[in-house]
Amino acid sequence: MTVLKAIIVDDEEFARSSLFFLLQQNCPDVEITGIARSVAEAKEILAHHPVNLIFLDIAMPGGNGFELIPDAQKHNAAVIFTTAYDQYALKAIKANALDYLLKPIDIDELKIAVDKVTQHIKLHQNTETDERISNLATSLNNKAEIRKLTLPHGQGFKMIDIDDIIYIEADSNYSVFHLNNQDKIAVSKVLREFEELLPSDQFVRIHKSSIINLNHLKEYNSKNGLQAFLKNGDSINVSRRRASDFFEKIKMFTKSNNDH
Repeated sequence: MTVLKAIIVDDEEFARSSLFFLLQQNCPDVEITGIARSVAEAKEILAHHPVNLIFLDIAMPGGNGFELIPDAQKHNAAVIFTTAYDQYALKAIKANALDYLLKPIDIDELKIAVDKVTQHIKLHQNTETDERISNLATSLNNKAEIRKLTLPHGQGFKMIDIDDIIYIEADSNYSVFHLNNQDKIAVSKVLREFEELLPSDQFVRIHKSSIINLNHLKEYNSKNGLQAFLKNGDSINVSRRRASDFFEKIKMFTKSNNDH
């Protein structure tokens, strides 16, 4: 059994103690080597103790949780964010494929997050993690619209610009991304997750199994049933129940582009 030496970093006493208790009771492969109330305290622990997992709050007085990331990466420690942040922040965290636990922490979600770290703790992807953390920090600090997605796949992660997405199609419990450079990436997440993440003025779900990027829409017609024709040559059926929303999104998209 791989033992994870972990620290908890959170300014709230109840959050620290409750997470400690949950880990003690439910995650026998996690050994808590320290508990910190601030980034400064966490840095002190990291400097003197071996740590390979950090449960990290984001918003803390006297230091944003992101300030600890360089130290975490120096020690090759995985990070699981623990946050009571709003929906926008969660959207940014999900877009960068970073692990998080939403307060109050659910036991099953905690176990899943710890299992994922156990499985991947030996993979060294510091530069990639660095970029994902940087993207997240920028999004949260500027309330910027999500413009990049990190897509997990069998060999690791691929970071893409959302403008490079032509369309996404559902394949059972997978979502297959069709990209500008003719690449295809299959991600083990359902289509609904990406429908919630992507900007709704640019991406529209036209069928239960398809989301298209309006930037790549070439034309549509109803000669053989309503179809959307994309610039890469692919055509996708538009379902009847989604047709009115599709037309409305096209109007808004066209107006927005003309205004610019």
